[in-house]
Amino acid sequence: ADRDLYRMSRAEANDAAAILEIGTGCFMKEDYSSAFDYWKKAAKLGDIEAHYNLSSLYYEGKGVEKDESKFVYHCEEAAIGGHPLARRNLGAHENKNQNDERAYKHFVIAASLGDDESLKLLKEGCESGKVKKDDFAAVVRAHKAA
Repeated sequence: ADRDLYRMSRAEANDAAAILEIGTGCFMKEDYSSAFDYWKKAAKLGDIEAHYNLSSLYYEGKGVEKDESKFVYHCEEAAIGGHPLARRNLGAHENKNQNDERAYKHFVIAASLGDDESLKLLKEGCESGKVKKDDFAAVVRAHKAA
């Protein structure tokens, strides 16, 4: 109870991390509409995890209507901030739209940030000839360093 009061006081002071936590608590209780409201506020304060979470809500249509452009917008904001899963999701989105070159660029960045799944996708691209072996080797080195 004291922790909740402390978190609320931090949220009232526009602490993005506290607002994100409250939104996550709402999400865990399947109160997607409230989660959206809190995450939207945290995103406006620059929280990249909030942007990523909003992208997921827009993608899945939880608490909001599905909206591809808002999904992409929030993924881009999170990816620019260094969120590897948002970067991978942008790659998947580009891949779905048959923009292979853009997709692989996103996967390279995500893998360089330590995302294992993106590395796996790039390995498949290397095996199929879509990704150069030298490029893949460089990504593997960056992935190990992440």
